[in-house]
Amino acid sequence: MHEPEDIVERAFAPAARAVDSGAIPCAALGVVTREGKRAVRFAGAAAREPEHEALTREHWFDLASLTKVIATTPAVIRLAEQGTIDLDATLASAIPDLRQYDTAGAPERRLTFRQCLTHATHLPGVEPIYTYGSDPDTLRAFVLQRAWKPGPSVYSDINFILLGIAIERLTGGRLNDLPLGESLRYGQPPGPAVATEQCTWRRRVLKGEVHDENAFALGGASGHAGLFGTVDGVLGFASTLLDGSACSPAMLEAMRTPVFNDRTLGWQSRYAGWHGGEACSVDTIGHTGFTGTGLWIDFESGLAWTLLTNRVHPTRHRETGIAALRVETGNAVSDAAG
Repeated sequence: MHEPEDIVERAFAPAARAVDSGAIPCAALGVVTREGKRAVRFAGAAAREPEHEALTREHWFDLASLTKVIATTPAVIRLAEQGTIDLDATLASAIPDLRQYDTAGAPERRLTFRQCLTHATHLPGVEPIYTYGSDPDTLRAFVLQRAWKPGPSVYSDINFILLGIAIERLTGGRLNDLPLGESLRYGQPPGPAVATEQCTWRRRVLKGEVHDENAFALGGASGHAGLFGTVDGVLGFASTLLDGSACSPAMLEAMRTPVFNDRTLGWQSRYAGWHGGEACSVDTIGHTGFTGTGLWIDFESGLAWTLLTNRVHPTRHRETGIAALRVETGNAVSDAAG
């Protein structure tokens, strides 16, 4: 394999073009090997509005749905490894008041941790929870008591919102208390933050506060979104999966093995046309975030890469080409690695 500096130098070209063309404000690409060697390239504006701010390696990104795999999935796995839960136990075993007014017939009471981790449920993809109130605890209660309209299994934020609530019940704390790696955290970042959207609901450019409306309404930290991190923070987390120190071999294997369609425990495995590109090995998992983030880990080659952007700045309502950029970058990383 080529050195990380060589890989990132070649693979950053698509992102650099996207920044130069104005398609996205900024991008940071980082790669790390199983041995812990890493390299990073970045370019563009951490903010265009209300004032221009150049991106640095120390800027914190809103990681959006990478929260699902960097914070929530590891927390559930730790609980399973400690014997606190069984992945095939129901969420109701941890949240006894889930649909408490229909304990006999509510399908939500039959959902298991494994089903939520792999999105093998009847729950909808998303719901505007933030429009139902402003008190985080009341909104948690609303999520727990709502009779969710049944439908086909889809990638669902609701799955991970429920998992986040279960983690809080089982640990006795809030998600903000979860142990996270260096340069990863819920809440206001301690350093410079990358701007996301000019939010029409909050009436300001979001910078250092979570972009996802539901995560914000739930208190800023949720099972599906709310995590912030630097490019080095994301690479540090990826390193723990590559070197096997993140969890037991059995759990690591479960994260690498499809359980439901292309879904593993928390992650997505490679499939034709996915955002990680076609040049990576079949033993690759990945995940993306709505703000323009992504992380992919190729266990066969021993290489991981993260592409972090703020493609929603200043608005989500435009085409940025992020899907094609992710594919092109993933192919470039794998090809440059040799």
